[in-house]
Amino acid sequence: MPHDRWRAYAWSLAFGTFVVGTGTFVIAGLIPQVTSSLAISTAEAGQLITAFAIGYAVLSPVLAAMTGRWPRRTVLIIGLVLYAAGNLLTALVPGYLPVLATRVLAAAGAALFTPNAGATAALLAGAERRGKAISIVTAGQTISMALGAPIGTAIGQALGWRATMYLITALALLVVPVIALRLPSLTGAPAAGLRARLAPLGDRAIQWQLLVTLLAFIAIFLPYTYISVVFEPVLTGHPSRMAWLLLVFGVTGTVGNLLAGHFADRFGARRVVVASLVGFAFVMVLQLLGRHDMALALVAIAFTGWIAWSFTVPQQHRLLSIAKPGNESLVIALNSAFIYLGVTLSGLFGYVRVGGLPLGVSVLVVGMAFALVTALLAARRDAPRSGERPSGTEITPRAPGAHRLGAVAVPGSGPQ
Repeated sequence: MPHDRWRAYAWSLAFGTFVVGTGTFVIAGLIPQVTSSLAISTAEAGQLITAFAIGYAVLSPVLAAMTGRWPRRTVLIIGLVLYAAGNLLTALVPGYLPVLATRVLAAAGAALFTPNAGATAALLAGAERRGKAISIVTAGQTISMALGAPIGTAIGQALGWRATMYLITALALLVVPVIALRLPSLTGAPAAGLRARLAPLGDRAIQWQLLVTLLAFIAIFLPYTYISVVFEPVLTGHPSRMAWLLLVFGVTGTVGNLLAGHFADRFGARRVVVASLVGFAFVMVLQLLGRHDMALALVAIAFTGWIAWSFTVPQQHRLLSIAKPGNESLVIALNSAFIYLGVTLSGLFGYVRVGGLPLGVSVLVVGMAFALVTALLAARRDAPRSGERPSGTEITPRAPGAHRLGAVAVPGSGPQ
C-alpha cells in the first residue's frame, strides 16, 4: 500500500467516530431540554446516557462475534445506518420509554462502527504504524468532545434537542458514502463457529488487559463525571467557566491522543500505558490545587485531558499485538465494552467517601488510588505464547494484487 494511503483511510474512519462521538457526548448537554420536553426528572433523563452505555457494553462483543465473517466495509456501513436510525427515532418517538429504547438502538450502531473502525485502521496501516492509525481514528472522538458536543448542545438550546438529533442523523448518513467510496473492500475473518469467535474471552492475557482497561476508565472518568463537584469552588457563581474547562479538556485530549499513537509505535505500548496511568495520578494532585483558582484549574484540566487520552490508543495497540489473527475486531469490541463499563461504574464510585473529606476531594483521592493500582497491573509484560501472532506481524501476500492484514484482505493494495 502506498505509504500515506492508510492515513487517508484512517481519517475517513475518524469522520465516522467524530459523528458517533458527538451523538454520544451531546446527550449530557441536552438533559435540561429533554427533561422539560418529556416531563421527566433529571435523574430519569440521565438514564438515556446509562441505557446507551449499557447497550454498547453488552452488544459490542456480541455483534462483533456475529459479524466477524462479514466484509468490514459492510459492517461499518450497517453500523452507521443503525446509529442514524436510532438518533432519528430518538427525535421522532413520543414518551420517555420509547426514547429510552431508541438509545439502545443507537448504541448497537455505535457498537458496530467504533470498534471496527479502530481495528480496520490499525490493520490497514500495518504493525509499524498501528499506533498512529488508532490515534487518528480515536481523534474523531476527542474532537467530538471538544467541538461536536458543545456545538450540538448550542443547537439544541437554540432550536430544541430534537434538532440536534436530526443533525446527528444527517451527519451519520453523510459518512456512509465516504466509507463506501474511500475504504477498500475488506474481507472478514475465515469461517469459524461462534465458540471460536468468542475464544478471546477465555484468553488470560486478553482478560488481564481488559481488567486494566476497566480499572483505568474508572480512574479516568471519576473526576470527569464529577468535574462540577471537583471544581465547585471556582464554578460557584460563574457557570460559564464549565464550558471552558470542557473545551480545554477536549482540545488537550485530542493532542494527547495523537501523540500517544506516535509514542506507542516508538517506545512500546506498555511503557506508554504505564506512564499515562502514573501521570494521571499526579494530575489528580494538580486538580486538588486548582479547586480554588481558575487559572490553576485550567492548567490542571489541560494536563488531565492530555494524559487521560494518552491511555486509550496504546492500550488498544497492546490488545491488537496479542490478539490472534481473525479476532482483532472482537478484541477491540471487548475493550470498548469494558471502557463503557468503566465509565458506568465511575459514577457509582463517586459515592465512596474517604474519611470526612469533601466529595470533590474524595473523588480525586479515589481516582488517584485506581490509577496507581492499575499502573502496577499494566506494568506486567505480555509473555509470548505458542501460536500467537508476533507484534511485528506485517502484511503477507495472499494472492496476486491482494494482501491479508491479520484476517482482512485488501485487494490491489500493492507492496508497501
